[in-house]
Amino acid sequence: MAVRPQDRRIGAAISAMHTEPARRWTVQGLAEHAGMSRTSFAVRFKRRVGSSPMEYLTRLRMLLASDRPATSDQAISVVAEAFEYEFESAFSSAFKRHLGCSPRRFATGATRKTDFKQRAAAPPT
Repeated sequence: MAVRPQDRRIGAAISAMHTEPARRWTVQGLAEHAGMSRTSFAVRFKRRVGSSPMEYLTRLRMLLASDRPATSDQAISVVAEAFEYEFESAFSSAFKRHLGCSPRRFATGATRKTDFKQRAAAPPT
């Protein structure tokens, strides 16, 4: 997720997401962080980054979460909660949508993890 927009305002929002990925970010909150209106921020972010702020944040969270099961014995529900998902099922659905398999399958190493990380880092089509 090495997006480096040539835009200080968008860069400030991206930096905030990377600093606090588990925070309950909203487009409005990110826009305020960037010193912009919600609409202007959302349009500018999509034009500069290639995805909406929330799509970018979800991909970031899934990439970070993909390392958690592999490097710890935490239950999926604990990882989900760490990234502000109230329900394990919602987290698992987002994980599968972005990485192509369930968190449990990913954690068992049943698939090539680098393939999934490349898929998650790619802009949405």
